[in-house]
Amino acid sequence: MPLIDLPVEELRRYRAPLTEPDGLDDFWAGTLAEARSHDLALVADRVDVGLPLVEVRDVTFAGFGGHPIKAWLTRPAGATGDLPAVVEYLGYGGGRGLPHEHTLWAAAGYAHLVMDTRGQGSGWGSGGATADPVGAGNATPGVMTRGVEDPRDHYYRRLFTDGVRAVEAARALDGVDASRVAVKGISQGGGIALAVAGLVPDLVAVMPDVPFLCHVRRALDVTDAFPYQELATYLSVHRDRVETVLRTFDHLDALHLARRATAPALFSVALRDRTCPPSTVYAAHNHYGELTAERGGTRPTAEMVEYPFNEHEGGQQHQLARQLRWFAERL
Repeated sequence: MPLIDLPVEELRRYRAPLTEPDGLDDFWAGTLAEARSHDLALVADRVDVGLPLVEVRDVTFAGFGGHPIKAWLTRPAGATGDLPAVVEYLGYGGGRGLPHEHTLWAAAGYAHLVMDTRGQGSGWGSGGATADPVGAGNATPGVMTRGVEDPRDHYYRRLFTDGVRAVEAARALDGVDASRVAVKGISQGGGIALAVAGLVPDLVAVMPDVPFLCHVRRALDVTDAFPYQELATYLSVHRDRVETVLRTFDHLDALHLARRATAPALFSVALRDRTCPPSTVYAAHNHYGELTAERGGTRPTAEMVEYPFNEHEGGQQHQLARQLRWFAERL
């Protein structure tokens, strides 16, 4: 498969046009204030899954609307003191699966919280355990068009809020150093990580791989791959709602939220990726943290790792190896 986007030299300097709506900060401040009006309701029950070297806890916390969100916490067994933590978000259609699938970061000496994804968990992997009790309006299969006519109703408003609350849950857990929490994820999980990076001001690191939900307007122009194609399918029927749908995603676009990030980031991009086209990933990277600097803070660093011959699988285990080294250096 040939390269499917701009030449790499242009990608590295690509400055995406911004379409941030007025009141974006107020929109998210109000959203998070409403979520925090609910008690975190944190429960972390130890479970024996036959891994004597890894401590596993079955975690539940209150996300958007106070809805219960599941997660797995893993830590090296017998570790003393408070450990740095990595909060991980999952790709489109996946769920938290089984605990033994999430042992790498514990093996490296960290606490690792894997957040389940509300209403997903049945498309790949070993399943999920979190329902999404909210629905609004007409939608295509998948989650991209759930509540798409109003950002207040949209699925990703709920999921990004869950992501913020997952960080708050991790910080509240025994054995976690609340001052040293990072976020990461692949594809949809990378988009969530970028959104959370813009909504939580004191993370220590952000690791988005081939992130989804960045520069949505351009994605619709340059790819017909799913999940973005869900929006195109919806608009092929609802022909009069194009601007309404685009304005909804302007509130949710990880490109816009990542401009507010304060923590250093390690991105990855696959240059043959039709699911998350390279220019959309570079859009988020090249604007990352710039609003922090405009507001008088220090703009965080943002490194990029390119995989020229890969599609949406990206760097996989090679990128994980880089993350382990990079995160250790940040600490």
